[in-house]
Amino acid sequence: MFSYLKSLGKFLAVLSIFLFSAGFAGVGYTYASGGAHWGYGAESESGPEHWGDLSHKFVTCKEGVRQSPIDIIGATDTKLADIEFHYLPTKLNIVNNGHTIVVNYTKGSYIVVGKEKYKLLQFHFHTPSEHTVGGLPAVMEMHLVHKSNRGKLAVVSVLFRTGAENVNFEPVWANLPDKAGQKKSLGKKINVMDLMPENKAYYAYSGSLTTPPCTEDVKWHVLKTPLEISKGQLKAIETILGANNRPVQPLGARKLKE
Repeated sequence: MFSYLKSLGKFLAVLSIFLFSAGFAGVGYTYASGGAHWGYGAESESGPEHWGDLSHKFVTCKEGVRQSPIDIIGATDTKLADIEFHYLPTKLNIVNNGHTIVVNYTKGSYIVVGKEKYKLLQFHFHTPSEHTVGGLPAVMEMHLVHKSNRGKLAVVSVLFRTGAENVNFEPVWANLPDKAGQKKSLGKKINVMDLMPENKAYYAYSGSLTTPPCTEDVKWHVLKTPLEISKGQLKAIETILGANNRPVQPLGARKLKE
């Protein structure tokens, strides 16, 4: 009897996870993080304006003073160090985590900024962009997330505009998971270096994660030169993600550098 009850308990647990994940299928869904459900709907009680009230773990979302994203305007002309990119090819490991489409990266790729080395963990997408330039959003933004041995985070951001089809993204776009929780692992390799503009001049500022818990002390590097994707490519990912962008946050006393 005990063995039967134990097996039944496992089955019900798996079933509940399946049903919970199925609820993510719609565009207006909310997400689970740290035990609290949050979403992107502007009119929703779980939307960005309410993140800081959903959990004590999210309080930085409303009380933080170095939040991201921001509007890119009025940058101070500074001699910024070049970003040294050391990216290697990776096997495609794509996940729809219910928040965005994530491509997890295998170990060995990194950037160097100043004297700090940051290992590339993953890259993911937001539609439309989270950062704006002069108050105007781009159609999409890609975040390349890195972490140093000291636990410090650094993000390289790439903005997009509609134009010609970007064939370099085709391996990812051909395998976009369209349901939350869905994963696709393929032997085919890509190199994220091929998914970036040739000119890597950037804006820099100290910010935060753009999703709960909105942790601060994240070093942001927003590349100035946008890439193009076709309207078809944009529609393909928009259909899956909907609008998954946090509104811009006040710059406050921080300095935006270029």
